[in-house]
Amino acid sequence: MLAEIGVQNIDTLFESIPDSLKLGDTLLGLPESLSESDLTGYLKQLEKKNATAENHSIFLGAGAYHHFSPVLIDHLISRGEFATSYTPYQPEVSQGTLQAIYEFQTMICLLTGMEIANASMYDGASALAEAVVMSNRVNRRTEFLVSRGIHPEYRKVTETYTRGSDFNLKEIPFDKKGKTDISAITNSLTENISAVVLQSPNFLGTVEEYTSLKEKLTENGTLLIVVVAEALSLGVLQAPGAHGADIVVGEGQSLGLPVSYGGPYVGFFATREKFLRQMPGRLAGETVDQNGKRAYVLTLSTREQHIRRERATSNICTNQGLCALAAAIFMSTLGKQGFREMAVLNLRKSDYLKNRLAHVPNFKIRFATDTFNEFVLECPRPAEEVLHGLKQDGIIGGYDLKSYYPDLKNCLLICVTELNTREEMDRLAEKLEAI
Repeated sequence: MLAEIGVQNIDTLFESIPDSLKLGDTLLGLPESLSESDLTGYLKQLEKKNATAENHSIFLGAGAYHHFSPVLIDHLISRGEFATSYTPYQPEVSQGTLQAIYEFQTMICLLTGMEIANASMYDGASALAEAVVMSNRVNRRTEFLVSRGIHPEYRKVTETYTRGSDFNLKEIPFDKKGKTDISAITNSLTENISAVVLQSPNFLGTVEEYTSLKEKLTENGTLLIVVVAEALSLGVLQAPGAHGADIVVGEGQSLGLPVSYGGPYVGFFATREKFLRQMPGRLAGETVDQNGKRAYVLTLSTREQHIRRERATSNICTNQGLCALAAAIFMSTLGKQGFREMAVLNLRKSDYLKNRLAHVPNFKIRFATDTFNEFVLECPRPAEEVLHGLKQDGIIGGYDLKSYYPDLKNCLLICVTELNTREEMDRLAEKLEAI
C-alpha cells in the first residue's frame, strides 16, 4: 500500500505529525507478547479481580439491575438469523425478525398503557432525550420542567442532546418524602412550557404521584413525559398511560438483559397514536400479502437515510434489535402472571430489607414513602467508608448518592431484586450493625 501511494515507509507517512506529539518506540511500556495459552491464563487472573454476582452479594441498582434471565433467551438470540442490531429492510426475507420487533412493540404498549411504541431505542437515556425533542416538535415550545428525581445520567444526556438548541431545562426539586414537588411544577407552568418530565420510580426509589397533574397540563397545552428506568416495576405499578402520560420512555435492561458493565441495553419509547408522525425511530407493522396471508413490514421509518430525510424525526441510525428480541423473549417466557410475580418478589424482598435496616442502630431510611425495589439508607459515617467495609466482606452495598446529590451525603441507594436471598439481606444488616 505504501508503494502504491508513493511513500517509502510509515515514518514518512506520518511526518506531518510533530515529534512532540509522537509517543516514540518505548513510551507505551508494553510488555513482550505472550503465547495464546499464557495470554488466556493472564486474562483469567484479571477476570478474578472483578466483583460479580457470582462471588459477591449485590445490592447495587441505580439504573442497572441484577435480575433472573431464562436460559431460553441466550439459546434463541444466538441463532444466526437474529445476530444483528439492525432493522431489516427486506421484509420478504425477514419475517421472523420483523414479527419479533412487532411483538416487542405490542408488549411495551401493554406495559406502558400507551397506544403505539417504536422498535426500540439505544437506551433509556437517549430515549428520554428524544422524547424531549419530540415534545418540541408537537407544540413548538422550548421550556421544560425536569424533575431532579430523574436519573442524573439521563438528565446529562438530555442536556447534551439539547445543548445546541434554545431549549431551557428547568430543574424541579423533590420534597422531604423524595417525591417531585408537584406544587413547584404547577407554580412554574407558563405558556412556553413544552413538557413536564418525571421518573417513576424515581432515582431515589420513590414511586411518584402525578395523576393530579394531567388536567392542569392539558389546559396549558403541556405534555407529560414519564421515564421508567426499572421496567420490571410496571409489573405491579399502574401503567403511566393510565395516569395521563403523553410519552413514556425507559430502559428495558431488566427485561432479560445482563448488567454487563453497562451495556448494550435497550431503550423503549411509547406514545399516543396522534403523535405517530412525530415519534423517532421506526415501527414494524402487521398487514397481509397479495395472497391474504399475514405479513410484517416496516410501517413507518422516517429517518436520515431515507427519502425526504430533511424531515427526519431523529438521527438515530439503528435500533437495538438483538436486545429488543431478548426483551420480547423474556416477556413472552414469563407471561403476564410470571412478570407480575417477579415484580411482587422485588417489592416484598425490598420491603423486608427496608424494615430490617430501619432497626439497625444509627442507620435510618431517608424517605418514608412508597418504593419498588430501591430505597435510600442514611449512614452514620461517610457512605464510601461503609461501602468499603462491606466490600471487604464480599458485599456490594449500594450506590453512593453524594456525587449527584450533595445534600444526600452519607446516603446509599440500596436495591433488592428477586435474586437476593433472605440470608444475604440478613447478612447485610449484620455487617452494617458491626460497622
